[in-house]
Amino acid sequence: MLLILSQWLAQDLHLRAFNVFGYITLRTVLAAMTALIISFIAGPPVIRWLAAKKVGQAVRLDGPQTHLVKSGTPTMGGALILIAIGVTTLLWADLSNRYVWVLLIVTLGFGAIGWYDDWRKVVYRDPKGLASRWKYFWQSLIGLAVAVYLAMSANIPAQTELIVPFFKSVNYPLGIVGFIVLTYLVVVGTSNAVNLTDGLDGLAIMPTVMIAGALAIFAYVAGSAVFSRYLLMPYIPGAGELAIFLGAMAGAGLGFLWFNAYPAEVFMGDVGALALGGALGTVAVIVRQEIVLAIMGGVFVAETLSVAAQVLYFKYSGGKRIFRMAPLHHHYELGGWKETQVVVRFWIITIMLVLVGLSTLKLR
Repeated sequence: MLLILSQWLAQDLHLRAFNVFGYITLRTVLAAMTALIISFIAGPPVIRWLAAKKVGQAVRLDGPQTHLVKSGTPTMGGALILIAIGVTTLLWADLSNRYVWVLLIVTLGFGAIGWYDDWRKVVYRDPKGLASRWKYFWQSLIGLAVAVYLAMSANIPAQTELIVPFFKSVNYPLGIVGFIVLTYLVVVGTSNAVNLTDGLDGLAIMPTVMIAGALAIFAYVAGSAVFSRYLLMPYIPGAGELAIFLGAMAGAGLGFLWFNAYPAEVFMGDVGALALGGALGTVAVIVRQEIVLAIMGGVFVAETLSVAAQVLYFKYSGGKRIFRMAPLHHHYELGGWKETQVVVRFWIITIMLVLVGLSTLKLR
């Protein structure tokens, strides 16, 4: 909306200074700052409201004993992130851009699934929340819908190719069906991976912020005919506008971390984790960087694989375990690491992986 206002002021009233708001880079920075401020302002009243409604976190009794003190801490704080992202995107993004609306729909759709799941757990005291089959059904419905839309609206072959990083011309044409399958797996898989990682104070949100910032660079490059040609990336018209959404995500995430840092005043809950993961997966598909997302989100991948390996090994070995407890962060906690050590070390790993991902911009 503010972009439309600035364009009107610049063109109709001849106030040329407002042309500066047409630059994606400036609006990305302003989006991050706006979302951060919204989070700081809305955070305390949202947390008080959640506490008043007794929307408290239930803690696993078979987990680390140090987590028992977390019982009753307000959860569903991811709603704060979604509010900040939604309002900021509507303020600063180009609302005529179809990719912006795709991202908003995916984010709010997955957020709604997470909200209902959390609400059943904390309000109706249903430890299982939304049944897994129904959660997966609704995730799949959104994932397939966005996959089909992106496949049908792709107008150049490069928008449906699988790009292998570090190589100049290793691209695999997926075709419509292959692209739909890959998009579905990336969007739904990333959503659940972030959700599995969200088990310690600040563990999931900071990697999300860092990956969002890196993807904003990829989106900006992909949306620029000049930079994409120079860096040998596919040119995706309109993709640059995704940087505003990702800037808002980064700002909202940092604002949430203010309250989620150890010892957390509020937890994200499924409403935030599912939504943020789905958004990251969708951006990666649009800018054709699915493999780079897997690299930068290595912590998310490791957490997900640890759960899958634990379940399968337990089932087929007659009750034996690979890890002390899954997801992976609990394994290290039970091994003697303090919660803050696990979180900060996983952050450091993510920083290194994000730098590797960013290096693929030039190393090819």
